Amino acid sequence: EHAAKVAAPKPSSQRAGTKQAMLTAMLQRPEGATIAEIVEATAWQAHSARGVISGVLKKKLGLVVGSTKEDGRGSVYRIT
Repeated sequence: EHAAKVAAPKPSSQRAGTKQAMLTAMLQRPEGATIAEIVEATAWQAHSARGVISGVLKKKLGLVVGSTKEDGRGSVYRIT
């Protein structure tokens, strides 16, 4: 089902309108996004949202995603 895994990250070729594309857009905003906001927007479980951030965005697409703790919001994730 899946093609052979390639070591080099692929250029960002996300389909528009997918939950992954929505997540990427949320993380690119200046205010970033919390796990709770991602869960609400995508209807994913929290562990799934974190998995997509670390697995797909960081490892597969090679994006740099950072997190900061903010008062009143908790951990906020952003693509840097």
